[in-house]
Amino acid sequence: MLVGCTALVLSLTGTTAQADGRDLGRGVLPANDGWASQGPGTTGGSAADAEHVYTVTTWEEFRAALKDGGSAPKIIKVKGMIDAVSQGCEAFEAEGYDFQKYLAAYDPAVWGHDTPVSGEQEDLRDASAANQAKGIRADIPANTTIVGVGRNSGILGGSLQIKGVNNVIIRNLTIEAPVDCFPQWDPTDDNKTGAWNSEYDGVVVYGSTHVWIDHNTLTDGRYPDSSLPKYFGKVYQQHDGLLDIVRGANYVTVSWNSLENHDKTMLIGNSDSAAATDAGKLKVTLHHNRFKGLVERAPRVRFGQVDSYNNHFVVTKDQSYGYTFGIGIESRLYATDNAFSLPKGVSAARTLKKWKEAPLTAENNYVNGRLTDLIAVHNAEIPEETLQSGAGWTPTLRTRVDSPRAVPGIVDQRAGAGKLC
Repeated sequence: MLVGCTALVLSLTGTTAQADGRDLGRGVLPANDGWASQGPGTTGGSAADAEHVYTVTTWEEFRAALKDGGSAPKIIKVKGMIDAVSQGCEAFEAEGYDFQKYLAAYDPAVWGHDTPVSGEQEDLRDASAANQAKGIRADIPANTTIVGVGRNSGILGGSLQIKGVNNVIIRNLTIEAPVDCFPQWDPTDDNKTGAWNSEYDGVVVYGSTHVWIDHNTLTDGRYPDSSLPKYFGKVYQQHDGLLDIVRGANYVTVSWNSLENHDKTMLIGNSDSAAATDAGKLKVTLHHNRFKGLVERAPRVRFGQVDSYNNHFVVTKDQSYGYTFGIGIESRLYATDNAFSLPKGVSAARTLKKWKEAPLTAENNYVNGRLTDLIAVHNAEIPEETLQSGAGWTPTLRTRVDSPRAVPGIVDQRAGAGKLC
C-alpha cells in the first residue's frame, strides 16, 4: 500500500509535479481532469518568476501580494493560519452604530413585518457592513496560484473573490467561512416571519474561467450555526455560502476538498433571471470531495452542465438536513458513482430537490453501501416533484472513476487540506 504524502499524490491526483518533492505552487491541473482542463487547461501561477513568488503570514501581506505585479503569473504561499478579522468586529463598526439600539428599533413588536427596515441604525449597520466588506475581501488576479504550506495553513474569516479573471488555482488551504458581523434583519422574509440575512462567501468564482480548487477544507470552523444566538425568534445567521460559482463562471474543477458543517454550501448559478450571463456556461466538475454535515446546496444548480462523481455525501446524526442536489432552471446535472451515508430516518429521496423543471442523470450511486436509483426513489416518495431522467450529455473529462463502494474510504482519508506535502 502506498504511504506518505508523495505517494498519495501520485496515486490519487495524477499531478506529477509533487512526485519529486517540488513546490506545490508549480503544480498544474492534469489533462482531462474535469471542466477546468478544457482547452488550454489551468496552470495558475506555475510559470511565476522568482520575483513573483511570495510567502505570507498575515492578511495584510496576503492582500499586498495579490496586488503586486498585476496579472503576471504569481505563486502565493500561505504559511500558518492568517486571520482577516484579527481585531474583531468592533474594528468595522461605523461611529454611532449600536446593536442594542438596532434591536430596539426593528423589533417586530415595534416595526412590524410589512416594510423592510430603514432609518439611522440601518444606515449605520449598512456602513459598518461596507467597512467589513472592504476589510475581508481579497480579489484574486489572473494567473495566480494560492497554496497552503504544510498541513495547517489557511485563512480565517476572509472572502476569496475570483472575479472576472482567468486561470486560478487554490490548493491545500483550510478556509474558515467569513462571519458577517452585521447581518440585516428583513421582517418581510420567510413568509413575513422575518429572517437575518448575511453576506460573504468563503470562496466565490464570479464570471471567471479555468479555475481549479483542490485539496482544501472549507468549514464554519469555530463558529458553527449551533453557536449562533437568536433574536426576534430567528437564528442570527452570520454565514452565507462556502463556495459559490456564479455569473457566467466557466470551466471549473473542484476536487479532493472537504466541505464541512455549513448550511448554504454551494450555488452553481445564483439567479433564475441570469440566463443572459449563465446560459451555456457554468461548466463545473466536482469529484472526490467530501460533503459532511451540510444542510443544503451540495450543490444547487442553475443552467450549468455539472459533472458530480466520486463524491462522498455524509449526513450526520441529528443534523439539520434539507437536500444534497438542487435541480434548478435549465440545469443539466450529471451525478454518477457517488456515495451517500445517511442516518436512520433520512430517506434517499431527500438527496434530490426539484426547484425547476430540468432533466438530470443520476446513475450508479450508492446509499449506505447499496446501489440506489435516486431519481426513482425521489419520484416514488415525492411525486409532486417528479424529476426527468437523462441530462442529455455525457462527461468526457474524467481522469479516473473509482467504484462508488470504495469512495467513502478513499475520499474520507484523502480529501481536504493537509493531505499534500
